[in-house]
Amino acid sequence: MSHLLRTSRLFAWLFLTGLSVAVIVTSGFYLYLRPGLPPVHQLLDIKLQTPLRVYSKDNRLIAEFGEKRRAPITIEQIPTIQLQAFMAAEDSRFYEHYGVDIKGLARAAIELVSTGRIQSGGSTITMQVAKNYFLSRDRTFIRKFNEILLALQIERELDKNRILELYLNKIYLGNRAYGIAAAAQVYYNKPVAELSLAQMAMLAGLPKAPSAFNPLANPDRAMIRRNWILGRMRDLGYITPDAHELAVSAPITASYNSTETEVDADYIAEMARSEMVRRFGEEAYTDGYTVTLTVDGKKQQVATEALRNGLEAYDRRHGFRGPIGQIDPETLASGELSDLVLNYRRVESLLPAIVTDVDDAAAEVRVHARRIGPATMPFETMTWASRYKTENYTGPEPEKPSDVVSPGDVVYVRAQTPNLTPPDNGGNDNRPENGEPEQSATANVALAQVPRVEGALISLKAETGAIEALSGGYSFGQSKYNRAIQARRQPGSTFKPFLYLSALENGMTPATIYNDAPIVFDDSELETAWRPQNSSGQFYGPTRLREALYRSRNLVSIRLLRDLGIKNTLNYLEQLKIPVENMPDNLSLSLGSGQLTPMELARGMAVIANGGYDVKPYLIETIKDFNGEIIYQAPKTILCDTACDELQMQETSGTEESEADTNTDASVTSEESPEIRVMPRLADERAVFILHSMMRDVVRRGTGRRALALGRDDIAGKTGTTNEQKDTWFAGFNHDIATTTWVGLDQPAPLGRREFGASTALPIWLDYMKASLEGTPSSFMPRPNGLVNIRIDPNTGQRARPGEDGVFEVFREEDAPPPLTSESESDRNGDSAEDDLSRRIF
Repeated sequence: MSHLLRTSRLFAWLFLTGLSVAVIVTSGFYLYLRPGLPPVHQLLDIKLQTPLRVYSKDNRLIAEFGEKRRAPITIEQIPTIQLQAFMAAEDSRFYEHYGVDIKGLARAAIELVSTGRIQSGGSTITMQVAKNYFLSRDRTFIRKFNEILLALQIERELDKNRILELYLNKIYLGNRAYGIAAAAQVYYNKPVAELSLAQMAMLAGLPKAPSAFNPLANPDRAMIRRNWILGRMRDLGYITPDAHELAVSAPITASYNSTETEVDADYIAEMARSEMVRRFGEEAYTDGYTVTLTVDGKKQQVATEALRNGLEAYDRRHGFRGPIGQIDPETLASGELSDLVLNYRRVESLLPAIVTDVDDAAAEVRVHARRIGPATMPFETMTWASRYKTENYTGPEPEKPSDVVSPGDVVYVRAQTPNLTPPDNGGNDNRPENGEPEQSATANVALAQVPRVEGALISLKAETGAIEALSGGYSFGQSKYNRAIQARRQPGSTFKPFLYLSALENGMTPATIYNDAPIVFDDSELETAWRPQNSSGQFYGPTRLREALYRSRNLVSIRLLRDLGIKNTLNYLEQLKIPVENMPDNLSLSLGSGQLTPMELARGMAVIANGGYDVKPYLIETIKDFNGEIIYQAPKTILCDTACDELQMQETSGTEESEADTNTDASVTSEESPEIRVMPRLADERAVFILHSMMRDVVRRGTGRRALALGRDDIAGKTGTTNEQKDTWFAGFNHDIATTTWVGLDQPAPLGRREFGASTALPIWLDYMKASLEGTPSSFMPRPNGLVNIRIDPNTGQRARPGEDGVFEVFREEDAPPPLTSESESDRNGDSAEDDLSRRIF
């Protein structure tokens, strides 16, 4: 008995000693580690890495930037059964323990011993929150001890629902999805509240091993994991046996769903991204900013499509350049077409396709197209494909399919069968490319080709400068070069309105006569004399300035610039804030031989459209932070005629405005942005009003007549074509909106003898403006005081005599032709007019 007592005492002392040592060691670890633990309140201040999202002004998603897909969600928005699915998988006693679950750790140990693996996990949800938010993923004892200490601390300071909400927003669930809301969209393209029980269990199985249990990468293992969780939910009383059986029998329905943008506006999105990174650095991608642009979603979509359609139309007019590749007969016979076609990228809606058979008798071609599979290309979709020779010549029109393609050719096609065109996703497909979707019937496709020609479209709100739509090229995926803001090109005759506006401000009138006649300039810097001419090659004699503008008479513009003076004109351009750094200081300036970006030209036209006030194009309307608070609001635009300096001081008392590298967003700088932007008057309103009238005649009577298809009387504009048709333009507006389009090659080269601004750029402008102006009333610049309408003789520009044929013209009061008096005075006036005309002729 005494031996047993001594043994018992020994074991008791050993137990107490071990317990004391354990307490001392644990206390030592705690005292050592506690100072380095982060305070729990930091959890409430941590910004989840949420991507940058860009929206149109009508709240359509344009783009999302950031490596992690996350959409923060509150616990109230998550169905209870979904919460129970995660607890069944990760921590069924979550609402019972205090951060560390001894029973859970014991259960995990038993599972490890009995099955060789842990199904339910030993870490509580609170421990995972501590690890995910504060700790590294190193598998060390110190890190685990820190995790336990932090979990206990978190439980003391935060309630259970807040901890669970933090967990469900932070966890990684595979395929760049962080948080349950993002995962529901990635795998099922649904909000969390619309998931089925089987889908909820599938998501709940992902935190343990996002790759191993991923329904896309490992569907069999994912099914096993899902069904185990459903069994746990049944055993825990979360679901009924019937619900369990129904969910277990459900097939896997997960598929990869990328973020679906609602507006095709890649160039706009890149401009917004660049500006946000300039402002916030790399944090722009992770801090959850929401940017709302000035862009109208509907108008932007139309702009993108109008530009692409216009460039494709030009390309078809100049013929088929041939296949983009060739598959040899032996490889073609191997039948591995789905893999072969992956060697060729798709461009927007154009899909690469391999020609497998050409049937002239049936007038059709059979192809194997990427993402479609076998398809038929009828000959009627190929009749445009005369072989390209030069920009001016094509081969004969094809008479049968074999005149265009041969077996083994790789060509681009466009799906014609409804619902077969793949979604535009930056050129990347959302599904695996190792197979083709099955079609219930053979798809129909049309022959196409990627245009070599490029273009740009910019549409501005004339009063404020807000960008309503912009497209910088055919395909951002093919070329990220934004021609709308980066391409410096010669504006050609679209420059002439600025020259004519200068003339109107310097005492000339729409009735001023200039001679449209040959002129020769000798210049020591040129190898030969300069002999400018009109695009028609003809000369038309004495011409009023109004007619000279709407018929785009080059010789009149040259004589007009000579009278105004090159230096004076350049100074006037600077007054209008049109860049002159790339303008020549010779008479070729009158023909638009300087260089402007499409945005710079569009801005100048907006100045004319709004009545002569300054315009600063801008893109960003608001920026919101992670919490939805507005941290930037675009300043209100004020048009100013008088006392502008005082208002300007109020504007500049805010933060210094940013002259961004694109000159498109001069208002986005910091949270302390000015509340107003003062736009002073740059041009005489009466001269601008007269110019509106003259430019409306470009549409009614001149080179812009195609714009009459709009059926509106408030449209003014100007076409432009440079030497050898290297650049073609159309700039048109009413008092509310100014839109400019450009078409040309990235490396300047002739577009073809029959191509002009009216045939290339104007149709694009027209397609866009049809949609942009739909349902809007006519918008004219209000007529200012100080103007008079006088009936004139169109041949002399002087007042018409009673009984003579005449036309009415508008003049500034001080520039009106003198009234008719006696015969002798009329003769004297006539002599004076002849002297003035002689000067303008020679």
